[in-house]
Amino acid sequence: MLAMVHRVNASHVGSCFSVADMLAVLYGAILRVEPARPDHPLRDRLVVSKGHAAAAIYAVLAECGFFDRTQLDSFCANGSPLTGHVSHLVPGVEFSTGSLGHGLSLAGGMALAARIDEAPWRSFAVLSDGECDEGSVWEAALFAGHHRLNGLTALIDCNGIQSFGRISEVLDLEPFADKWRSFGWDAREVDGHDHDALRAVLSDPPGDAPRVLLCRTIKGKGVRFMEDQLTWHYKSPNREQLTEALAELERAR
Repeated sequence: MLAMVHRVNASHVGSCFSVADMLAVLYGAILRVEPARPDHPLRDRLVVSKGHAAAAIYAVLAECGFFDRTQLDSFCANGSPLTGHVSHLVPGVEFSTGSLGHGLSLAGGMALAARIDEAPWRSFAVLSDGECDEGSVWEAALFAGHHRLNGLTALIDCNGIQSFGRISEVLDLEPFADKWRSFGWDAREVDGHDHDALRAVLSDPPGDAPRVLLCRTIKGKGVRFMEDQLTWHYKSPNREQLTEALAELERAR
């Protein structure tokens, strides 16, 4: 993922690292999907609403076998389906995203469709906290709460930083969990980098309401000079920074 971003001087590497553990747990332990049959009609649906984390979801899909890992080398290349924001042309991707605020509505519609069809599959959406500045997120939250869509789970990457500043400075969301509860959701807070904690809460049987996990994360998690730094929302690592970051990640692994 880091090498992908560096190779084409792309952006959003900090946002990719903050969401990576959430995606790893979803694909490693929670989602009912078949990489060899990405369009299986009974698959669980995941909408990555924070579409700027494209490098992260592509890397996870390749590791899971949805497509050959060598295709990651084409990230952001002209004509490649691996575009800089999530593209539905990539096997395993449900919907193209990147214009923030749309993914929860899509996932909510999918959850309602599953209920109408009496289908067993579940719907998930991964959002960013800055994305929740968008009014469309709260329209979707109201819709899902009203219809008691308990087949829907939203995970919010709460890294505390958006494009041009900290969430608390740009448009404070707190008390965040209480807002979701007032819309009829089962809202829980969890360490977004703790795989055991994520797996446990995602494995809980659904209640009678949609569920939202406020995943407390660190932007740039895993690379010390990137962690909790606004500049890494858009910045790409140079060769020296890439070498340093890869070495640090390898030591942690």
